[in-house]
Order: sequence, then structure tokens, then C-alpha cells
Amino acid sequence: MNKTARYTAVFAALCAGTVLVLLASVCIGSTQIPFFEAIRSIFGGGEFSDILWKIRIPRALCALLLGGALALSGYLLQTFFHNPIAGPFVLGVSSGAKLTVALTMIVVFRYVRSVSSGVMVAAAFVGAMLSLGFVLLVSRKMKRMSMLVVCGIMIGYICSAITDFAVTFARDSDIVNLHDWSKGTFSGSSMDDIPVIAGIVAAAVLGTIFISKPISAYMLGEGYAESVGVNLKFLKTALVVLSGLLSACVTAFAGPVSFVGIAVPHIVRKLFGTSKPLVMIPACFLAGSIFCMISDIIARMALSPAELSISTVTAVFGAPVVIAIIVRRKRGEM
Repeated sequence: MNKTARYTAVFAALCAGTVLVLLASVCIGSTQIPFFEAIRSIFGGGEFSDILWKIRIPRALCALLLGGALALSGYLLQTFFHNPIAGPFVLGVSSGAKLTVALTMIVVFRYVRSVSSGVMVAAAFVGAMLSLGFVLLVSRKMKRMSMLVVCGIMIGYICSAITDFAVTFARDSDIVNLHDWSKGTFSGSSMDDIPVIAGIVAAAVLGTIFISKPISAYMLGEGYAESVGVNLKFLKTALVVLSGLLSACVTAFAGPVSFVGIAVPHIVRKLFGTSKPLVMIPACFLAGSIFCMISDIIARMALSPAELSISTVTAVFGAPVVIAIIVRRKRGEM
């Protein structure tokens, strides 16, 4: 099979898989809704209309958009650091965003009962940039990328510890919501959130596509990128800002979600047999969407009526992929 045929086949499978899993996510739950009844309720106002429009559809769309955003954020960080195990969760970016969002929620909830989506995203972006900035400072001092990952993990632990400490000062009525959000969940999403999420994610995806050609040159080495006229300062800034914006959006609306940003880009590279940005960008988004929607279905149904955190499920499937990457790199060094 030539490359064009392979790309076409895999993209077709990813697109079909996204649609099928989205439909399954809408139909499957504590109340099983037959497919045709779900379609009728969506368009004709059937008996399940409230369940679908107030709970199932917002949650499924949230998982689709944020799953794709998280996978793409991981791809950008891996490209920036030239490291296949870099990702927003491992490098502490998600934990930094979680810390600033939690602090914002605790402070705001003392005076008002709701926090706007814009404030949540802005707070998460500040936290993501602070964590990523610290990682960048450390990277200048260390030549071994494995130590950079260790530092990122330590940053994540520190931010999580501060978050847990801060939550103790929240009011009792707010602790439950903060606890559920801090573990990662797509529950509680509403249709009002979807336009905000879609707008942020679409802007970041378009920005990433816009710099796909410079990314291709950067992947061949900084020296080569400079020789063909790439503005490295602009490109690195764009990679950091776009990855931070994507991971901040995820954390603001769903909390920290682990391993998706590492595992999905690696799986996509294997499926396509290439690292070309114009292939990887849309493919990572689609694969991340499928991965998170399936994980969300499992989180809802595995111990129904109880619900697992989304990070619990993504870790089960994503951690083995990360272990496989580390083992393969270790064998390559031997």
C-alpha cells in the first residue's frame, strides 16, 4: 500500500470512528437510548430530548473537542522538546493550570456563585504558562531530556499539593465540585460551554496548521530550520503559546486529564508511518477525540451508577503506551 492510500484509509477510519463513537456516547448511559429514538429526540423533541440536550450531547461534544485539543497539545510539546514522552500532564502544565483555576474558583466562589468561562480559561492559561516557563528555564540547564521530564513531574506534584492545600479553605458546599473537577471529568458540561470551547480549540488548530511548514523544518533540526529562513524565536513562541492554550482550555473545563497528550501522538505516528505535521495535526485531533470519548463512556459505565474520573481510565490505556516508548528508546540506546 502506497503512502497516499494508507493516509486515505487511516483518515477515513478515524473520521468514521469519530462519528460512530460520538453516536455511541449519546446513546449509552444509565438510561439506554435506542439509536433511532435518539435521532428522533434530537430533531423532533422526543421523550429523551432533555437527557440528550442537557446531559449527553454537551458531554460528548466536550469530550470530542477537549480530547482532540489535549492530543494536539501533546504533539506540539513533543515537537518543541524533541521528546516523545513530553506532554501537558507529564511536564506539569496541566497541574499548573489546575492550581490557578482552583485558586480562582475558591476566591470567586466566596463572593459570587458562578465563574465565567473566560475567567476559567484565562486563569488556566496563566498557570499553564507559568509551569511551562519554569520547565523551559530548567531545560536550558539540563542536556538530558529525561531529567527534564523528571522536573516536570516534580512541578506537577508541587502544584497538586498546593491545590489540595488550598481546597481545604474552600467552603463545604464547593469542595465536592472542586474535588470532582480536580480528578478530571467531562460531567457537568453544558451547551453554553460548547461555543467557547469550540472557538478556542478552532483558533488553536488553525494556528497550528498555519505554522505546519516551519514545524516540518524545525523537526529536522534548528540549524536546518534557520538555513531555510524559519524564524525560530517566533516558531518556539507559537508552539509554547498554542500548546499552553489547548491544555489550559482542557483543564478549565474538564480538569487535568492524564496521558492522552503522550499516548495519542505516538499511536498516530505508528498508524500513518510518518511525522509530517500536515498529517499529524488533524490525525492527532481525531484520534484524541476518539480516545477521550471512549474513555468517557467507560468512566460512566464501568461502575454505574458510580462514575470514575476520566484520568483513571485514560491512565489505564495511556500508561502502557508511555512505558512502551521508554522501553523502545532504552533499547535503542543500548
